[in-house]
Amino acid sequence: MCGFPKASGYSHRCQLREQERVITANRQTSWAFADAFAAEDEALRWARDRAREAGLPSVSPGTGAALRMLAATADAKAVAEIGTGTGVSGIYLLLGMRPDGVLTTVDPEPDRQQFARQAFRAAGFAGNRARFIPGRALDVLPRLADGGYDVVFCDGDRTEYLAYLDESLRLLRPGGLVCFEGVFADGRTVDSGVQPVEVLTLRELLRTVRESDELVPSLLPVGDGLLCAVRRG
Repeated sequence: MCGFPKASGYSHRCQLREQERVITANRQTSWAFADAFAAEDEALRWARDRAREAGLPSVSPGTGAALRMLAATADAKAVAEIGTGTGVSGIYLLLGMRPDGVLTTVDPEPDRQQFARQAFRAAGFAGNRARFIPGRALDVLPRLADGGYDVVFCDGDRTEYLAYLDESLRLLRPGGLVCFEGVFADGRTVDSGVQPVEVLTLRELLRTVRESDELVPSLLPVGDGLLCAVRRG
């Protein structure tokens, strides 16, 4: 209990702490229902199987459905993705984008991108709908065009998320959207125990996005947490 606030700033911090309480079992059940709500086709299941075989995480069906909806809401023609994986998130983004939209996807492992190419083709997307760039994200992103993207989706190295945010603000058009996957870190983000650098970075990212005057944020409880923010015009 925070008690009676002495100042508005104290009251606000107190309220935020109350809102960041540990998720209850009932909410866990609701998350499972949300993931089951999103049906997946053969191409998505194939991409998931390849990720599982390679020991790679992939976005949950609920997270994928949220990305598809957000891309559609933004009427996205140009999307940048950090972390191609085997193509699960890319399929969802392409499904929400305009029919003439192009997904630029970056990953340090070209072999993973080959799986994604196959998955995109199996999902019915033409080869010119995706541009694959192998390489470390922080080496590639500075080469992409300022203000050239409607959506930036970040699912790469969690310790680099703050740097991804800086790059995203440069890449996004006014009104564009940035999303960060995995910000709950399997519940460690709100755990009071000693945490690794990855979790500390996620906490700093959440604070930075929440307090930024440039962004309108929302934290979506899908998958392992999807932090989204619109860049103000």
